[in-house]
Amino acid sequence: MSFVSAEIYAREKYMNLESRITELEIKLALQDELLEELNRIVATQQQQMDQVVNELRWLQQQEPSGPAQKSLFDEVPPHY
Repeated sequence: MSFVSAEIYAREKYMNLESRITELEIKLALQDELLEELNRIVATQQQQMDQVVNELRWLQQQEPSGPAQKSLFDEVPPHY
């Protein structure tokens, strides 16, 4: 292999490595953006879940307690 051929080979190898590094940097940047978006989605869902839990607790407190509690199955429909 001549000196010129070795130099061309080394330059091509360097360009290939540089191209691969650039591709990896692009993928990393896209993954960072995706991770941030997923974190925002999870935070929003957690807020929604907290709100639902609070509403459920409120509904449970509104529910009558004890033996006087009636079921809809115990009521006679109005057409009877």
